[in-house]
Amino acid sequence: MSYPVISSVTNIVSSRSLVIAFDVGTTFSGVSYAILELGFPGQEHVAGNSKIPSVMYYNRSGKMVVAGAEAEDASIASQAEDEGWTKVELFKLRLRPSTMKLKMNGLRLASLPKHKTAVDVFGDFLGYLFKCTRTFFTDTHANGHALWTVVQHDLQFVLSHPNGREGAQQTKMRRAIVYGGEIPDTNEGKARIRFVTEGEASLHACVLAADVLSSTSYAIRGTHPLVIEEIAPPDCLFAGSVFVSRRTREFLEEKLRGSKYGSADLLDHITKRFDETTKRLFRAKKDLQFITFGSPLDKDMYVGIRNGQLKLSGESAASSFREGAAVAAIKRQIEATNGLIESIWLVGGFAASPWLFHQLQESLAPVTVSRPDSQTSKAVADGAIGFYCDHHVSARMSKYTYGVEYLRELDANDPDHAARKSRLSELPSGPKLLPDAFDCILSRVLKESTVFTRKYCTELTSLSLLSVFEVEIWCFRGGNEVPNYSTLC
Repeated sequence: MSYPVISSVTNIVSSRSLVIAFDVGTTFSGVSYAILELGFPGQEHVAGNSKIPSVMYYNRSGKMVVAGAEAEDASIASQAEDEGWTKVELFKLRLRPSTMKLKMNGLRLASLPKHKTAVDVFGDFLGYLFKCTRTFFTDTHANGHALWTVVQHDLQFVLSHPNGREGAQQTKMRRAIVYGGEIPDTNEGKARIRFVTEGEASLHACVLAADVLSSTSYAIRGTHPLVIEEIAPPDCLFAGSVFVSRRTREFLEEKLRGSKYGSADLLDHITKRFDETTKRLFRAKKDLQFITFGSPLDKDMYVGIRNGQLKLSGESAASSFREGAAVAAIKRQIEATNGLIESIWLVGGFAASPWLFHQLQESLAPVTVSRPDSQTSKAVADGAIGFYCDHHVSARMSKYTYGVEYLRELDANDPDHAARKSRLSELPSGPKLLPDAFDCILSRVLKESTVFTRKYCTELTSLSLLSVFEVEIWCFRGGNEVPNYSTLC
């Protein structure tokens, strides 16, 4: 596995520090890092090209024994079957918010190993990535072991996540990195973790020049220095590359039903070969597609298999992509900015698909659709480093409306107030107020370039009751209109 190439360091000084960015993807993951010097925001780095499969095997006692590229080796699959190991993949999807519904086309996520939670599994994989990073670092840099000794107690981490993740998911990711052993379970340790959305990380990757589809819109407000503002609420949906593979497997299961090539193991193998070749090369419906999966002796003309190749029509291959979801997501961003978007940049593993790229170009014209000329599969990991060093984005858009419950004065002429009159609450000083009213602090689609505050007061009958008050912040996801009450009636 490879990482960004960083110039060798020979002078070991205490002012140096190291920031490591982890991008854990549904099917593949990436790592980038940068050595920081006192007085410099960050050293230039060049991205490596490797992706790390997000796959692990656990033995019967619940210990992770193999991960990454090694877990994809054929000999490991045989050993796993002989020794009863459990294969874990797509585990990132388990950390999704409960509000994001996941459609798996009839397929289900495999069970987790015994006595393991989604956070534990995520933490085990982060621990694996960290150990690989440490090994690569100490083996590659001049005086690598000495330099690691200097920076290891104050490592900084950046974790990327899809646009749809929120505070609850970030909390789980903090617990995971603690579980993986990268930082101590203390406030000081957790303070060394930063989060960045995949959309913002991808932006920094473009400036620095596929599980979910994250879409974010930005406007450049200045160039010296570079100042960028988010101009539409970020969006996120499950429509990435992994779902193309899932739909393809479902299609192959039906196509090969009754054939000797329709067993579960062979379907997995053929789907994997589709991922490695056909999916990455498919360009047009008019072209026949071939999935090479076996030897010249493999043949079943009835289902289109000859010389170890399965023949598919271009229409069949295209049906697995369903690029309409991506088109609709981007059009929502264009509408949210009132047509201000002039250019669209695709980054990430799914962006490498020629079919998706050309379909978006046709569907979104006259808006230009482009891809960075560098490797896009590790754009998020590289961009996360750029986010840590530069912070080009100066303002962001709120995706939801946030506020608190409070007591509202009764307006007898308001029908909504009149319907709630029976629920009036009396304060110690005498006034009767309506409960459950919602007071907005931060509105949806409002730029978050500053701190938003509101002042509130409470009444008590005795000074002895004065204490520290905890107030819940409510999140409203229903749209742009701000509700008047936190309950419907």
